[in-house]
Amino acid sequence: MSFDVDIMARVGDTDVAVRLMPVDGLTILFGPSGVGKTSVLNMIAGLRRPDRGHVVVAGSRLFDAACGIDRPVPERRAGYVFQEPRLFPHLRVGANLLYGQALAPVADHWIDLPTVTAFLGIDHLLDRWPRSLSGGEARRVAIGRALLAAPRFLLLDEPLSSLDRPRREEVMTAIEHIRDVLKLPILMVTHDHQEAERLGTQIIEM
Repeated sequence: MSFDVDIMARVGDTDVAVRLMPVDGLTILFGPSGVGKTSVLNMIAGLRRPDRGHVVVAGSRLFDAACGIDRPVPERRAGYVFQEPRLFPHLRVGANLLYGQALAPVADHWIDLPTVTAFLGIDHLLDRWPRSLSGGEARRVAIGRALLAAPRFLLLDEPLSSLDRPRREEVMTAIEHIRDVLKLPILMVTHDHQEAERLGTQIIEM
């Protein structure tokens, strides 16, 4: 269960290219702002089309320029957690989580709400409004919503940015559990060397 990716695209005035070798666990895209890390996530998710190359995740070929394969976003089943949690402010935490579950056909579900909330330590937050959550709580809820959408893999874009030390520790522990217990392929963007060393089984510098 891993990423096999070799893609390139012209993004503005920059050529963004990356090659990810098939390695189980969590792959880190590491580098300063502006080098195209988020663009790589978007290409893997299907939100941006590469100019060339291929994207294979967990044995499923999602994009191949040479073969004319470009699977639409819903079929890729990426769990994408953006830099901001993007929780719906008019829905309580429980309803935000169930929104993720409703995105996937019932036949594809492989984890349920009680398991996710216990796994991430957010079961006590279900009746809370998003505006009342700490940064770490909101990130864990966003990760839980992504898991309930039955993803084949996770894309995490700077999930620890702007968090204080205790909140960062909460979210890092949650990511480690997903990596080690659920064993989902994870591709994570960061520019923090300590985060990369702690969480990554493969680190790709851009």
